[in-house]
Amino acid sequence: MLTDRVNTLSESITIAISTLAQELKAQGKDIISFSAGEPDFDTPQVIKAAAITAINEGFTKYTAVDGIPTLKTAIALKLKRDNGLEYTPSQIIASNGAKHSLYNLFAATIQGGDEVIIPAPYWVTYPELVQYCGGSVVEVMTDDASGFKITPAQLREALTPKTKMLILTSPSNPTGAVYTREEIIALGEVLKGTEVMVASDEMYEKLIYDGEFVSVASVSEDMFNRTITINGLSKSVAMTGWRFGYMAAANTELIQATKKLQSQSTSNINSITQKAAIVGLNGDADTDIETMRVQFKARRDEAVKLINAIEGLSVLSPAGAFYLFVNIKAITNDSMAFCKALLEAQGVAVVPGIGFGSEGYFRFSFATDMESIRTGIGRIAAFVATQK
Repeated sequence: MLTDRVNTLSESITIAISTLAQELKAQGKDIISFSAGEPDFDTPQVIKAAAITAINEGFTKYTAVDGIPTLKTAIALKLKRDNGLEYTPSQIIASNGAKHSLYNLFAATIQGGDEVIIPAPYWVTYPELVQYCGGSVVEVMTDDASGFKITPAQLREALTPKTKMLILTSPSNPTGAVYTREEIIALGEVLKGTEVMVASDEMYEKLIYDGEFVSVASVSEDMFNRTITINGLSKSVAMTGWRFGYMAAANTELIQATKKLQSQSTSNINSITQKAAIVGLNGDADTDIETMRVQFKARRDEAVKLINAIEGLSVLSPAGAFYLFVNIKAITNDSMAFCKALLEAQGVAVVPGIGFGSEGYFRFSFATDMESIRTGIGRIAAFVATQK
C-alpha cells in the first residue's frame, strides 16, 4: 500500500528519544531529558504581543504563498543588516519552519542520480530528505580532531560529476562547531568552476559563544551565487512551535519553483506567525536573545567542565548552538545501547550519536536549567562508573 520512498524514511531519533522520555515521565518515573533541540525559554513578550495584535485586528486570512510583503522585506533587511547579504523580496520565500524550507529545496533540485555531500555528524533530517527526493547521500566523516568540520581536501575528494549539493551547518547541530570565514573561503575555492549548490543551514547563528558567525553566502560573489541560505527564528528567539523558516537564494528561478511547490502543498504559512516573525527579524527581541545567549553560555561552560571530569568521557567545548557531542569511545562504540541503558538505569535521556551518522558519541542538549544539568551529569557519572 505504501510507496517505496516513504518506506525508506526513518523516524527522527531525537523525536523518538524525547517522546520516550515524556512517556516514562508520565508514568511517574524520575526522568531528566537532554534530548530535545528546543530552548527552555518562553517566546519573548514583544513577539507574543505582535501576534495578539494581529489576531485582534483580524489578520486571519490567506496570504501570499511566499509570505506577506512586509515579512519578506523584514527578512531582506535582516539578511543585509546581520549578514551583509543583498537579497530582494523575489529571492526569498517563507515556509513552515526551516525543515519545510529544506524539504522544498531538495524536492525542487534533487532527483535520481544526484549526489549530496553531507558532513557527519549531521542533523538527522538531512539524509532522510535527500534520499526521499531520490538523491544519494555522500557522507564525509569529521571528528574531535578536526573540530567536527569538513576540510577542503575532504570536500575535493568527495566531489564527483554527480555532485549536486553540499550541505553546511554552522553553528552545527549536533556538535556546535562554527566555521570561520577563512574555512568557508577555503571550501568555496574547492567549489569554483563547478555547478555545485551549497545549502547553508544557519538556524543557530545568534547562539555564538566563541568567535563570530559568518554567513556562507557572504564570503565571495561565487559563494553568494551558489548558496541557498536557510534560517528561521525557532532557536534564537524560542519560536519552535510557531513554525517559521525562510530560504533566500540569488537564483530567482529556484525560489519560484519552491513557491510553486508550496502553493500545491501547504500554501502560505500561518498568518499570525508572519506578523510575529517581523518583530523577531527587526531586532525588537535582541535583548531577549542576548539574555538567552548569556545563560546558554554559562550552561555550556558548566556542562563541559562536569562531563570532562568523568573518566571515560570527553567533549569539545562548542562554539555555538546548545549541544555537546560527547565522546564515549573509551567505554563503547554502541551509542544506542549506551543511551538506552543510561535512560533505564539513571533516568537520563540523551540522543545516540549513530542517529547523527557518528558512532561512539551522544548528543546532550544544554537547553535546560542549570540544576537539571548538574543533577543529570551527576547521574551520567554514576552510570559510567558502572561500565568499567
